[in-house]
Amino acid sequence: MNRRINILLRTAVAMLFLGAFFSRCANIMTPTGGPKDTLAPVIVTLNPDNFTTNFNAKKIYIEFNEYVQLKDQQKELFTSPAMKKMPLLSIRGKGIVITIRDTLRENTTYAIDLGSAVRDNNEGNPINAMRYVFSTGDKVDSLVCSGYTADSYKADSVSRTFIWFFAADSLPDTPDYDSTIFNRKPDVIARAQNNGIFIAQNLKPIDYRIYAFGDKNDNQLYEPGTDLVGLLDSTYNPAKMPDFAIWFDSLRMYPSAEPQLYFRMFTDEAFKAQRLVEAQRPQQKELKLFFNTAHPRIEELKLDSIPSNKILYDPRTVGKDTVSLWLNVPAENLPDTIKGEITYFRHDSIRQLTKTTEPIKVFWKYIESKDEQKAREKEEKERKKAEEEGREYTPPTKPNPFKMTTTAQGDVNPEKGVDFTLTYPAIAMDTTAIKLYQVNGEGQAATETEVKHHFERDTLNMSHWYIRAKLKEATSYRLFFPKDAIEDVMGYKNDSTSNSFKTYDPEKFGRLVIRVRGVGDKRYIIQQTDSSSKTQQELTGVKSGKYTLNYIPASEIRIRIIEDTNNNGKWDAGNVVKRLQPERAEMYMNDMGEDLFAIKANWDVELDIDMSKVFVPMTMQNLVKMLDDKEAARIKKLFEEWQEKALKMQKEGGHDHNHNSNSSSSGGMIGGMGGMGGGLGGITGGIGGFSTGQLQ
Repeated sequence: MNRRINILLRTAVAMLFLGAFFSRCANIMTPTGGPKDTLAPVIVTLNPDNFTTNFNAKKIYIEFNEYVQLKDQQKELFTSPAMKKMPLLSIRGKGIVITIRDTLRENTTYAIDLGSAVRDNNEGNPINAMRYVFSTGDKVDSLVCSGYTADSYKADSVSRTFIWFFAADSLPDTPDYDSTIFNRKPDVIARAQNNGIFIAQNLKPIDYRIYAFGDKNDNQLYEPGTDLVGLLDSTYNPAKMPDFAIWFDSLRMYPSAEPQLYFRMFTDEAFKAQRLVEAQRPQQKELKLFFNTAHPRIEELKLDSIPSNKILYDPRTVGKDTVSLWLNVPAENLPDTIKGEITYFRHDSIRQLTKTTEPIKVFWKYIESKDEQKAREKEEKERKKAEEEGREYTPPTKPNPFKMTTTAQGDVNPEKGVDFTLTYPAIAMDTTAIKLYQVNGEGQAATETEVKHHFERDTLNMSHWYIRAKLKEATSYRLFFPKDAIEDVMGYKNDSTSNSFKTYDPEKFGRLVIRVRGVGDKRYIIQQTDSSSKTQQELTGVKSGKYTLNYIPASEIRIRIIEDTNNNGKWDAGNVVKRLQPERAEMYMNDMGEDLFAIKANWDVELDIDMSKVFVPMTMQNLVKMLDDKEAARIKKLFEEWQEKALKMQKEGGHDHNHNSNSSSSGGMIGGMGGMGGGLGGITGGIGGFSTGQLQ
C-alpha cells in the first residue's frame, strides 16, 4: 500500500508541475519557431543485429532516424568485460560505426555500453543506457541483477559508480588480504546511473565476488585513497537472488530498478602507499614534509647543527599528509641550506611497512619583494636627505609582524567558548597575564569581574589555543592580552589587545531534545547537520537516554546517526584488503518519512529515536522501503517549494517566461532517488538491449 501511495504521489506531483507549465504557456509570447525537439534519436538499423552469437565482425553499424553526434566518449563508453583497446566510434551518415580493435576472447558475452554518448545533432537529446550486446560463443549470458551504491558516511546515493563482477571459482580464498580489485580483471562490468541504482546484465548463473568504485578521474581504474569503494561480505549468484522490478524512469529518462545488492561506499586510505614525497623550506624557520598518506609514522629526524629538542613537530594538516617542522633557533644561526635525514616507516614493493632512512636537503634565502624594495629605497632617500640637512633621522615605525586571530568577538556559543590562533607556534606564553573579564552593566557604569579560566593547546595544531571557562548565557565579556604576553618561534611578540564579545541569547535559538532507545550495549554518534548534511554539532558515546543540543539557528536540520562499533567517538571507514566494512551511518527519518526538521527561535523540537528501527538489517525489502521513503519525502519537499513559488507568483501577478513546455523539463524538477515502486513506464528496448531514451 505504501508503495502504491508513493507511485500516486509521484504521478500527482508530476501532473501538477505539467499543469503549471502548460497554464503559463497560454500567455501571449513572441513566436519561437515551433516546439523544441526533446526526443532522443531512434534506432532503425543494426548490423550485425543486437545479441548476435558467434560474433566475428570488426565493425558494427547503427543507424538512427536522424543525424547524431558523439559527446563525452571517454566518460560514457566502456565495455564488459574490459577490452585492452577501447572500441573506436565514428559518425557515418545518420549512424555510427563501432570499430573493434581488440582480440576478443572465445565463448564470451560482450557488451559495449555507450551510456549517453550518442545524441541528436540539433538539440543534443541523448540516448541513455545504450548498449550493444554480442557473444563470441553460441549463446548470450542473460542473467540480471540490480543494486544501489551509497556513500556510507553521507548516507546518500553515489552516482556513476562502476561495479565489477569476478567469477568466484577463479579467485583464491584470501580473507586476510584480498587484493582482487587490484590485480584481477573483472569478468562483467556494470555502471550505476545518477540515482545510484545499477542494473548488471549478461551474467552467468555462478557465484560472483562483487566490488564497486566511484571513478573520480574517469579512467575506469580504481585508485585507492581517491575513489570511493565498496565491497560485499559474501558471494552472490544472480540465479539464486530474489526477483526485482525494473522500469523506465520517465522523469530521468533511464532504466531503474529495485536494488538487490547494497554497497556502502568509503574512501580507503589504508591501502595508499606511505612515502615521503617532498621536503620544502617555505620560511627561514619552517620545514614542510609532504607525505602521500595521512599520519606518517616518523621515528627520528636529524638536522645538521640543529639540536633535536629545538625542532617543533606540528601536524598542521591533520588527517591529511603534511607536517611542519619549526626551528626554535636564532635566525642568524640558521644556514641557507639545511641537510639532515629522516627515519620513518615506508611501504616497500610488496606493500609492507619497513623502517627506512632518507636524506633531507632544503634551501631558503631571503628575497626582497618589490614593495619591500620600494620602502627600503624610500627610507634610504629620506635618511640621506636628513643627513644632508644636518637633521637626526627617525626611521618610520614598522607594523608588528606578530599576528593572531581569535573567536572572542561578536556573538559566541558559551558551550564552545573562545579560542585563538597564532601565525607561528608560541615558544613562550605568560598565561597568568592574559585576563578574561565578565562585563556587568553598560557605558561608564560598567564593571568587570575576572573569570577563572585555563588554556589548552590543540594537540593537532601547535598554533591553536583554547580558553576554557564557564561562560553564562547572554552575557558580555572582555579578553585582554597585555603587551609581550606571547612570543612565537619567529621571535615576534604581541601588542596589547582587548577583545569584547557576548554569549548567545538562548531565546534567539532553537533547541533539539532527543530521546534515544533501542540501543542495547552499543554506542552511537549523533550529528546535527544543516540541510545540506554538513555537521554542526555532535554527541558521542550515545546510549539510551535523553540528550539536548542547544543554540541551533532557525533553519532546517538533519540528523545523522553513526553506529560506533569500536566506541572511539568517530566514524571509521572500511578496508578493502582486510574486507572490513565501514561503520554504518544513517540519516534519521521519522514515521512520516521526513528527514528535514524545522528549527525556530525559542522553540524546542523533540525527537524519539529508536535505534533498532534506524539500523534495521538492510534486506532487499528494507532497502526498497528506505529508498521509497526518501523519494516520497524529497518529492513532497519539492511540491511544497513549487506551491510556495506558485503562490508568490500569483500574488505578484507575474509570469515565469524561463520555462520549457515539454514534459521532460518539468519532470527534471522532481529530481532525487528514482521511483522504487515501478509502474511509471516500461523499460524500452528490452533489458539486454538499447533504451531509446523515450517511452514507447
